[in-house]
Amino acid sequence: MAHIGIGNAGHLLVIISFITSIVAAIAYGKAAVNNELDNQPWVKFGRFTFITHGLAVLGSAAILFIIIYNNYFEYHYAWSHSSKNLAVHYMIACFWEGQEGSFLIWSVFNALLGFILIKTNKKWEAPVMTIFALVQAFLASMILGVVIGDMKIGSSPFMLLRDVVDNPIFLINPNFVPEDGTGLNPLLQNYWMVIHPPMTFLGFACTLIPFSFCIAGLWRKDYTDWIRPALPWTIFGGVILGTAIIMGGYWAYETLNFGGYWNWDPVENAVYIPWLVLIASMHTMIVFKKSETALKTSIVLVIATFLLILYATFLVRSGILGNASVHSFTDLGLSGQLLIYLLFFLIASIVIAARVWKDIPTSEKEASAYSREFWIFIGALTLCLMAFQVLVPTSFPVFNKIVELFGGLSSLAQPADQVQFYSKWQVWFAIGIALLSGTGQFFFWKKMDKDKLKTALAFPVIISLLLSAIIFVIAKMSNPLYILVLVAGMYSIVSNGKILIDLFKSGSYKLTGGSVAHIGIAMMLIGIMASEGYSRIVSKNTTTISRDFTEEQNSNMIVLFRNDPKPMAGYYLQYKSENIKAENIPGHIEKSWVRPTEDPHYKVAKHSILIDGQAYAEEGDTLYFRNPENTYHEVQYTSMDSSKTFTLFPRVQQNEDMGSTVVSPDIKKLWGGDLYTFVALQNDFEDEFTEWSQPETKNLKPGDRFFINDYVAEFTGLVRLTKVNGLELGVQDAAVQANITVFTEDGKQVKLEPKFIIKDKAVGKPVEMNQEVATRVALDNIYPENGSIDLTIETTQKDWIILQAIEKPQINILWIGTIIMIVGFIIATRRRYVEFMKMRDKGLA
Repeated sequence: MAHIGIGNAGHLLVIISFITSIVAAIAYGKAAVNNELDNQPWVKFGRFTFITHGLAVLGSAAILFIIIYNNYFEYHYAWSHSSKNLAVHYMIACFWEGQEGSFLIWSVFNALLGFILIKTNKKWEAPVMTIFALVQAFLASMILGVVIGDMKIGSSPFMLLRDVVDNPIFLINPNFVPEDGTGLNPLLQNYWMVIHPPMTFLGFACTLIPFSFCIAGLWRKDYTDWIRPALPWTIFGGVILGTAIIMGGYWAYETLNFGGYWNWDPVENAVYIPWLVLIASMHTMIVFKKSETALKTSIVLVIATFLLILYATFLVRSGILGNASVHSFTDLGLSGQLLIYLLFFLIASIVIAARVWKDIPTSEKEASAYSREFWIFIGALTLCLMAFQVLVPTSFPVFNKIVELFGGLSSLAQPADQVQFYSKWQVWFAIGIALLSGTGQFFFWKKMDKDKLKTALAFPVIISLLLSAIIFVIAKMSNPLYILVLVAGMYSIVSNGKILIDLFKSGSYKLTGGSVAHIGIAMMLIGIMASEGYSRIVSKNTTTISRDFTEEQNSNMIVLFRNDPKPMAGYYLQYKSENIKAENIPGHIEKSWVRPTEDPHYKVAKHSILIDGQAYAEEGDTLYFRNPENTYHEVQYTSMDSSKTFTLFPRVQQNEDMGSTVVSPDIKKLWGGDLYTFVALQNDFEDEFTEWSQPETKNLKPGDRFFINDYVAEFTGLVRLTKVNGLELGVQDAAVQANITVFTEDGKQVKLEPKFIIKDKAVGKPVEMNQEVATRVALDNIYPENGSIDLTIETTQKDWIILQAIEKPQINILWIGTIIMIVGFIIATRRRYVEFMKMRDKGLA
């Protein structure tokens, strides 16, 4: 029975959230015009309607999760993104896999932040919440799902499947509910995808707060006071969005096989650009608090950050990047709404700022080259140039579309080698940021002149040059650009380290956030240089693997035959088995230990399954496999020097959603870096091009031993079956299974179970294929008079994989640097928020 009521309730709550957000915007706007505070009538009404809006948003989100969690596949969203075989945490990820759910989670975070602002910012409540409510109205419209004439407003996550999918079955049975959903893309079934997207949307929501304070300040002509309450949220937004970007990078590193963590994909760029501008705005706001300069710059950058978030949303969700990025959403007909959303706030921001621009106070004092204002402004400018360099090529599809709208023809295309194109520019900006962050800190804490600057910089310059020289001599660095990156990074670490020590000595622990964050960023720069610049493919090969491969592919990959050790870069590599993961059994189990059933999620154990001496299944037990599309290849590394071993399990995934096979690496974490291994290609015995030997028939009796593909095998006897693959056999039917044991390397045993079936007077002799021993066998005849059988055997080349292994030296410096950067941001956020609270309690903010 279809659960219609819960979807109607969810849709009603979305409508309520849309209406109340508009009413809240009007009420708060009226209060702002009247300069009302606290419990005055329009403020109270605005507060009531916004809280009602927020509760409606939270309620609609809860209902959507209930629909997903309870497998209500009569709803298109649940059917499209969930399935019965998903773990609960991946059901949570289903919530934001689709456009509608991602807009809803963004709206949830905005609502929660709105509640906090209502509680903590009475002076600014009315104008700030006016902006908040307007943004929420636009977000609610994205999931409204209302059709007025030929105009569709939003796409509702509470649409029934029968109203979306054109299928004849709904004409026959309007209440038809599918047994299962299509499921979450297996590539996204990763713990990082449970936390990375919501962290990203929380970062998006955080950028709304400084934007709202800025617009509120311009609206009320209170041009300066807005910075104090906005600054802590700006820093907090920086750490949240930065952390989200890093999480996405790490997901790519351990899930995708391009050998890195950042591929300069347009969707990646769309989040990176506003984050750079956000960090620039944070620095100019700090400058203003120190010296009352850079106010106009701060206003421009704060507004630009939020508008770039909206632009990123348009790029990713309008479908305009469909041919440029594998990450973008398809267009749900919302591109027009997204464009209106962007243009509304773009035009409104320009009009509000332009109206009062000449009245905004500016500092008459010219910034000296020995002032902190000068150096921080140069740093902010560098960050903006970094963003602009990425923004322009990323926007090529938009430029093309604009030209087409005016009847022209434009064919601007994304760079063929995105990594090379962007990196060659960004590295120079990054060097500049490292040098500026090292130098600027001295100006931040002390008044400087020419002589003092020389004295202050002498120590970090000498130490950083000395340390860099030691490193590039030991590491045998020769690339001038990489040496420059190392020197710049070391200089930033040493300079900020000196400032950090001075602050600790003076007991000024709360002031250490900036230095800690800058040290983390410098470490990230060095880690990126080392892991990417000196990344080395160690799976070198001097023979031709296939004429279908390029020269580069032939030389950078090696073939491993099962149980045939092969030397590589100081190791012996051995491909040992093909594995799968069963629910409630730790680690991996070999594919040959189980037999398939009609349902790919269930397989039957051929024998007892022991892991570390503990039995987890007995022969005949049915095991559950949550992700049967995943295959893990066991590859053992043995050090030639120490004979120590470790085992990796790189994954191959048959991903129908991606329309291809997706390979993921397994990574050995070492102190000196990572050994990154993935299976580029696996053997497929069912491929039509696989060459099999001529069938050979052997007559065998129980206990007879014989050879299968150079392995010793034994026929142990026949077993009568009462059902085959879940199919019950009638009294006139019969099925017999021959038990064959094959003895392979390392004392392992492989079970072959060919069957002879008589069903409805028809004879079936299904061929059993075993990849481990590269064999196909069929039970051809049974001779009851002497208990013998005829076994037909075909063999082929031993099982193999084609593998690539990459060394990522010193990548741990990058990951440690990210943690240090985040800690620095958190320290700075706390400091600025405590400052704001003190001023607020005094009635000054």
